[in-house]
Amino acid sequence: MAGDGADFVLETRGASHALEAHVVAAAIELSSRVAAFALGDGTIALVSLDDRSRLAARPQVHDGAALALAPDCAPGAFLTGGDDGRFARLDAAGEAVTLGAWPGRWVEHVLAHPGAGGWRAAASGRSVHLFDGRSGRALKTLSHPSTVTGLATDAKGIRLAASHYNGASLWFVAAREDRPRALVWKGSHTAVAISPDARYLVTAMQEKALHGWRLEDGAHVRMSGYPAKTKSLSFTARTRWLVTSGAEAVICWPFTGDGPMGKAPQELAGGDGVLVSRVACHPEHEVVAAGYADGLVVLVEIESGRVLPVADQGRGPVSALAWSPDGRWLAFGTETGFAAVVDFAGPAR
Repeated sequence: MAGDGADFVLETRGASHALEAHVVAAAIELSSRVAAFALGDGTIALVSLDDRSRLAARPQVHDGAALALAPDCAPGAFLTGGDDGRFARLDAAGEAVTLGAWPGRWVEHVLAHPGAGGWRAAASGRSVHLFDGRSGRALKTLSHPSTVTGLATDAKGIRLAASHYNGASLWFVAAREDRPRALVWKGSHTAVAISPDARYLVTAMQEKALHGWRLEDGAHVRMSGYPAKTKSLSFTARTRWLVTSGAEAVICWPFTGDGPMGKAPQELAGGDGVLVSRVACHPEHEVVAAGYADGLVVLVEIESGRVLPVADQGRGPVSALAWSPDGRWLAFGTETGFAAVVDFAGPAR
């Protein structure tokens, strides 16, 4: 797939930055005007998409590594977590405010939802701490049987899912009495996703497989056959496909009808013997961005299988991918500190 011209889209529609630190995560805030890259040195690099060729700011938010990044529930800001136990809100000017701190514990997962005033969440150890989206005050703490390894919410922000050892817990965010629905499957679950139609919850597992539950009846869904661990999973906007990393191709499981039981996945954009390291589905179209262990970034149209190279190989494993909420921008970064934003709607340079 790579070769001559593989950087054409990046060169004509994007801008890149050499950040010289592992890009842990990327995000674009709700107004689709600012991108952020969380870095292994504890800084957060901010890029204004109106002037993407330079960094707008690079504040030192964490004393240690930044571990988590997400758009805030309000436009123009981000949430971050770090191995210093700090949970912070960072605005587009680079000013950070601490929302919570748990010294001695890592904040490895953060999440927010903008609906009905919004809420924010941070996972630290076995606990998920919920905060009000307007005032920032602490609302409650949800306890789990083991360390939380992933967070996800449904499209309406009504339910919050946390993955952990032996399964996942599904909570109603606004419940007066917090009793989770326990989704049990033995083993180590390392990431979680909820389908946009709220019918399925799926986790990645340590044993090179996925496990899912059809929430309406509790039916189990098993997806296996991966050569490597799945570290990244993403549903398409209308829940037609669950797209994952963990193989030498982009793996797309069909979720129409009764789900993927008894069906084989589509395998797209493979053939070079290099593992897919990150995936991110477009917020509107049946298109997925995929990053590879050699630095290659492509877009794949799932139905046709057509591939558009975005960035060439050779910049280190892709470690972060994120679309803007309006679907115009893609942000990505690598383990060697290469970071870029690409505009898929504006005029080419």
